[in-house]
Amino acid sequence: MTAAVFDHEGPWTEEEYLALGETRQRVELFDGSLHVTPAPTPRHQRISRRLGNILEPAAEAVGLELLEAVNVRLRPGRVPIPDLVITSPVDLDELYVEAAGVRLVGEIVSRSNAATDKVLKMHYYASAGIDWYLLVDQEVGALHLYRRQGRHHVEHSTAKRGETLTLTEPVQAAIRPEDVVT
Repeated sequence: MTAAVFDHEGPWTEEEYLALGETRQRVELFDGSLHVTPAPTPRHQRISRRLGNILEPAAEAVGLELLEAVNVRLRPGRVPIPDLVITSPVDLDELYVEAAGVRLVGEIVSRSNAATDKVLKMHYYASAGIDWYLLVDQEVGALHLYRRQGRHHVEHSTAKRGETLTLTEPVQAAIRPEDVVT
């Protein structure tokens, strides 16, 4: 991937981005630019797995699919890779999931990506019409659930250690921060 990235001139098209294939780094496409971050830490991945273990049965109960770290096409040329996605059933062999079917996106905030998750991606997900955005703040062990209002997300509920975050849409689930963030 390194040669392909550094030898590339000008903005990236979606076709060029998808032609990179699978990479060890997390490579996202934002309006012609690549956003590259190192692979997640083991702690990050454990949080993702634990959260997925809680949300997957709830998603399946209502005919939805839970996926981890997949390309989500928000619009042409804008393809982030959220940590978790709850979506309507999709073709599991497609290169990306269309935003129109995504019901909830989950991101695990790390020091290296806090601004991207809390500002840029939150705005992009809302603009794409994704109703629910779940942020896991591993630094303080808190969960924040946002609901889309127009083209923005506003905080719907939050839970810190010792509390429970209750989701009623798009799935029904109760999540205690200490069950996912350790």
